[in-house]
Amino acid sequence: MRPRREVAKRVFAKEFNDSKFKIGGEAEREPVYVLTPLGLKCNRIFIVGALLEKEETRSEDVLRIRVADPTGSFLGFVGKFDPDAKEALAEIEIPSTVAITAKAKLLQRNERAIPFIRPESIVVSDFETRDYWILETAKATLKRIELMNSDQESAKLAREKYNTNVEEYRKMVIEALEKLREEVDITEETEDFDLDSSIEEEIMGLDDIY
Repeated sequence: MRPRREVAKRVFAKEFNDSKFKIGGEAEREPVYVLTPLGLKCNRIFIVGALLEKEETRSEDVLRIRVADPTGSFLGFVGKFDPDAKEALAEIEIPSTVAITAKAKLLQRNERAIPFIRPESIVVSDFETRDYWILETAKATLKRIELMNSDQESAKLAREKYNTNVEEYRKMVIEALEKLREEVDITEETEDFDLDSSIEEEIMGLDDIY
């Protein structure tokens, strides 16, 4: 029997990029989740943002991408593991607004954690869809903030592992909504990933990236 697909969650780039822990995957075929500082367990995520970069890596089969939202940007790798996404990406110009459904991944290397996405599908989108995604993601984030003091299992786990400052993420949501109201062009966002070649090669060498 084919395992049921996990629901793709909405999460802002900052919350996702602040993630440092994985949970699950202990039993056979048990999903692996990235645990965010607000207690979101994400195996797959759905994002709409500005595709700012698509670059070749040392592997000719893999492209590295960067997709920005009002809070930061997602690092991603697209290759032979998802040929439909790679084929679609080849036709998309930089910059473009895109909608992406992706696997959430986390490389834990010594004391450093590198969250990234592995797109399963990528399509050209529009500003209206992007704005709706920002609003819905803001609502979902505020709900997680409210639950952080609850007895919910994932919230308790996030408190234990991160000692989360929820006001930092409340401010993130407010700033994202202000940018939306002011119609800030998120293609102006700049965020460089400090990703050396050895880490990039390690990401592409992960058993489950393919």
